[in-house]
Amino acid sequence: MATTLSSNKISIAPMMGYTDRHARLLYRLISPNILLFTEMVTARALLHGDYRYLLKFNQQEHPLVVQLGGSEAKEMAKAAKLAEQAGFDEVNINVGCPSERVQSGAFGACLMKEPETVASCVNAMQGCTALPVTVKIRTGVDDSDSYPFLQEFIETVADAGCQTFIVHARKAWLKGLSPKQNREIPPLQYERVYQLKKDFPSLEIIINGGIRQVDDVKAHLKHVDGVMLGREVIRNPWILVELEQLLTGNVVQCSRQEIVQKYIRYIKLQLDEGQSLHLLLRPLYGLTLGLPAARKWRQLLSRLAQGKVKLNEGLQSLSDHFIR
Repeated sequence: MATTLSSNKISIAPMMGYTDRHARLLYRLISPNILLFTEMVTARALLHGDYRYLLKFNQQEHPLVVQLGGSEAKEMAKAAKLAEQAGFDEVNINVGCPSERVQSGAFGACLMKEPETVASCVNAMQGCTALPVTVKIRTGVDDSDSYPFLQEFIETVADAGCQTFIVHARKAWLKGLSPKQNREIPPLQYERVYQLKKDFPSLEIIINGGIRQVDDVKAHLKHVDGVMLGREVIRNPWILVELEQLLTGNVVQCSRQEIVQKYIRYIKLQLDEGQSLHLLLRPLYGLTLGLPAARKWRQLLSRLAQGKVKLNEGLQSLSDHFIR
């Protein structure tokens, strides 16, 4: 059985509309070792669309996990094989997204009610790829949210060969709450995730949900094998400096200015390939959080994205920002 990479202990969550390859490249420039996840991509999109484009990433991003959405074992297996051929390091199954679009495709959080289906996908995927296959779940869904329900799900999927479970520590409501509300309204149940690790000591249990401080990461690591952060990294990418040090014991030597200069070189290369300037600039907005000139920084990015500043002049201003 393939060894999971999620034992990196600290990872950044897959977030639709945010963790594209540009954001991941910026995160990797700041933190060389934290585990990165792609946005979710559906198995059917890969099988019936331009899979080379959908699976495109920068080689600097390793270690990198692709998150797949789907519920048909054969399709998920074929998609996992494509991911392996594309060069990813690990495959993750989405069993946590509550959006209506995902539900209509019969995958995501609604699969919490179908552990046998998830187990079948795990089994089929492991049968056709050497990559580790992990599962990201919620603690429950709708009224199926008891601890025995969660235990049974874990047991069933683990019996199929899954050794790593990333648990968003709150249940999902499939009706009545938006995806944003599903990240905020259902109460966090960290103790339930801790209990999973006690009951399944041989499994790797990674906790996710509402984690915003490095001290919180340290506290969680006393109870589980790993911690996954999400929105806080978008809001404050520089938290990765502290997380890298926590993960490896090494102090990140690059300054914000050096990171920006490296990323600007990347922007110029991507623009030559026809990439969107707006998408390339988006990951940078939170980079100055807490600094005196943070508002000025965001205004500069906004004006540059809107074409109100000449491209080369604007990029040079970004590069110079931290030495003014």
